[in-house]
Amino acid sequence: MSKPRDTAIDPITFEVIRHKLEAITEEQAITLKNVSGSPVVTEATDFNVGIYLADGAIVNMGPQVIFHAGTMSTVIYSIIEHFSENPGIGEGDMFILNDPYRGAIHQPDVSIVMPLFHNGKRIAWTGSCAHELDTGGMTFGSWAFGATDVQQEAMLLPGVKLVEKGVLRQDIWQMIMGMTRLPHVVGLDFKAMIAANNVAARRFHQLMQRYGAATVDQVMRTEIDASEALLRERLKRIPDGVYRARDFLDHDGHANRLYQIEVAAIKRGDTLTLDMAGSSPQAPGFINCTRSGLRGALFTGLLPILAPDIRWNEGVLKPVTIKVPDANICNARWPAPVSGATVSTAWVAQNVAVAAMSRMVACVPDLVQEGQAVTKGQFSVLTMAGPDRDGSPFGMLLMDAMAGGGGAYVDHDGLDGSGDHSIPRPRIGNVESNEASGPFLYLFRSFIPDTAGAGTMRGGVTMGLAVTPHDTDELHAMVVGHGVQVPNSVGQFGGMPGACAYHLLRKPNGGIAALIEANTHMHDLLHAGGGVQHFDSKPGHFPLHRGDVLAYSFQGGGGYGDPIRRDPERVARDVKDGFVTADWARELYGVVLRDGAVDGEATRARRLEIRTERLDGQLPKVEPQESTGIAAVCPGIDKGRFRCMCGNDLGPAHEDWKARVHRRTVPRQACGPHLTLHAELELREFICRECGTLLEVEVARHGETSLQTIRLDA
Repeated sequence: MSKPRDTAIDPITFEVIRHKLEAITEEQAITLKNVSGSPVVTEATDFNVGIYLADGAIVNMGPQVIFHAGTMSTVIYSIIEHFSENPGIGEGDMFILNDPYRGAIHQPDVSIVMPLFHNGKRIAWTGSCAHELDTGGMTFGSWAFGATDVQQEAMLLPGVKLVEKGVLRQDIWQMIMGMTRLPHVVGLDFKAMIAANNVAARRFHQLMQRYGAATVDQVMRTEIDASEALLRERLKRIPDGVYRARDFLDHDGHANRLYQIEVAAIKRGDTLTLDMAGSSPQAPGFINCTRSGLRGALFTGLLPILAPDIRWNEGVLKPVTIKVPDANICNARWPAPVSGATVSTAWVAQNVAVAAMSRMVACVPDLVQEGQAVTKGQFSVLTMAGPDRDGSPFGMLLMDAMAGGGGAYVDHDGLDGSGDHSIPRPRIGNVESNEASGPFLYLFRSFIPDTAGAGTMRGGVTMGLAVTPHDTDELHAMVVGHGVQVPNSVGQFGGMPGACAYHLLRKPNGGIAALIEANTHMHDLLHAGGGVQHFDSKPGHFPLHRGDVLAYSFQGGGGYGDPIRRDPERVARDVKDGFVTADWARELYGVVLRDGAVDGEATRARRLEIRTERLDGQLPKVEPQESTGIAAVCPGIDKGRFRCMCGNDLGPAHEDWKARVHRRTVPRQACGPHLTLHAELELREFICRECGTLLEVEVARHGETSLQTIRLDA
């Protein structure tokens, strides 16, 4: 329980007000979902809400999409900076903003924020943000595939006063509705956000009337101070040093170029600097993100790992500094296109934050359990538009892509179909609800075996799905994403990356019965030979005719620890449950099954064979220790030196341990059947020379120096 420090507020009153503030955001979220008619909000919960101090600092945020909560504060900062004098910020006003260069992640993420006053003084803000199905621009959905500047992508709302003194401005409203292709859906979403803000404002004023504005303000500021103090104390326990992570992004919307996103997490005392200088210059296509998008992405990666038991507000952001060069892919310079930011650079920036933070907490025995491999390191966007069954306009953003595999932890497997790291309360749309919303049918939605990143603790299995037009002759489809040729769901400490994504198009003949018969599982398409077109990460726009089948899948979660240290009985259970096939149980885990049961002798022989193969035919000098728990999964730091689980000394912790182990380059199939590598990438394994234990799998450019993932200060 947090309690006020150096205040006159009694602890009971403090806790009552604190919990009431949390209840306000919960009611705000319920209101938004109940009023909205968009399945992106009602089914997939792609939104967030929050309360902020008078200057925009975060007081508390909803548990929906962390990306939004982290960027709404920058939205408020921008409005205060640009519009305090003209047109002014008054009681009953609401401002609408979707400009990524002024606080949004990308243009479809629209924020409506409202100042809260007491006796003429601004005390706080409240706000709502939701992904909109269309905000205008060159393409439906405002994912501006092929754009060369931000002005081609969508309407740009810089913080316009949409509501003035409690009255909706019809001139602004009609102007915005004229720029979207789905005014009936977007308009209802905007009214849902306005209603949610009004509910929050009403409850907040009731709170001030009961306890006084000064007391409520003091509680909010004390909460922020308490979170800051707790995170600083946690940072002090982590060894000073530099913790690095690197990931890649395939295709920029114009060509299949490869881009790098790299973070150096520099921890000193009770501060943390996240330096993105190792990332690529900005791209000509729509994959860039702005500084506000980067802020949301990095904190999304950081909060669940460094602050799982600390309340998330501005306090947990204060010890952290973000450094990023101008005109960088993570900090684009106007007018670079950015409409794909959330599912491109921001997503990969989240990945590297997760990997770097997990390496940090692995250096502290009682924090290591908070670290994880990367959860579903990519996102694939599928939009469909065209005439509905009744001829009216139809548009849909399918959010099933949230159901990838979860990253593994040091002490348990990743969740199968886990949802995304950025969404603490994940949901995907109900199949029947989605089908009712437009002229298409699902042919299947199911898990895909062998997609989890192998490890002592395996990653989560991902799923795939297929859809086909129904009750219409043609739909206009668009697919954009990444991770088809980059395994973004990297593992930790010898854990392997999860499967890459697929984008598939099949053009069969026959009616709906034949389609269902021929397409009941992802393997029906993967094994269909030349009849299926395999798209890259960003096929963009294409027609989807009656009888066509569009299928796509997402990345599995990364594994944690060497796969051949996994309990064979757990592997056998995975095979029985259909998550791993027997062939890949033998290849990746070294587990040999006879009639579904573990053959102990054959398994020991197979695992020795794998360790010998890793050492290029040399028998390991020692056997891996038969340890349990964390010691069986994660190498350690002992008296300032890195050590393998077998006890092998890997050198001082301020030097690169990779120089003291065996390195080899392996084909993509070494990590499973569903990995694909971009032409510029390779897979590297780093192996203990003594026992043959796999210590790291690295995705790197050909000829690129391997990343020193952990370097502690001498």
